[in-house]
Amino acid sequence: MQKHPIHWPQFYTATILEWKFLLHNDLFKNIIIQSLKYLVDNKKIRLYAYVIMSNHIHLIWQALPENDPLKIKHSFMIYTAQHMKMELIKNNQRFVQEFKVDKKNRVYQFWKRNAMSFELFSEKILLQKMNYIHNNPVQAGMCKYPEDYKYSSASFYHDGTDPFGIVSCW
Repeated sequence: MQKHPIHWPQFYTATILEWKFLLHNDLFKNIIIQSLKYLVDNKKIRLYAYVIMSNHIHLIWQALPENDPLKIKHSFMIYTAQHMKMELIKNNQRFVQEFKVDKKNRVYQFWKRNAMSFELFSEKILLQKMNYIHNNPVQAGMCKYPEDYKYSSASFYHDGTDPFGIVSCW
């Protein structure tokens, strides 16, 4: 019988190209939520913490056995970029042009290349990163308390609220 590798939780940060405020609009935040929900519901990942800011995201997620973390990241980035592009083409032709690139393999680019990702080998570092994630909206002046920000897992750890049904308790 073949054993499946256990993957460590990862801290993952992805940034919108040129730090543009594409994610300021909740429509685009919801695209990210839909993708995360798909990954959770289809047992690809466990999501421990997240925040979706105006131009970047932070996640702590863990690929479940039988799932390749690199393939998960790749499909997440492609899915979200494709859906963002479709929404912009449909609703904001002017803004979509800001994401046009002169590349052989694509016409548009929404995410900066080489998103940052590293494994969290200790609980101390994981909790430190989780605290950083949850305080990001407070530091940006978007809310007074971390649990008040809708697009974050902070409320889950504060009072058990998980409006999107995607967070697993660390």
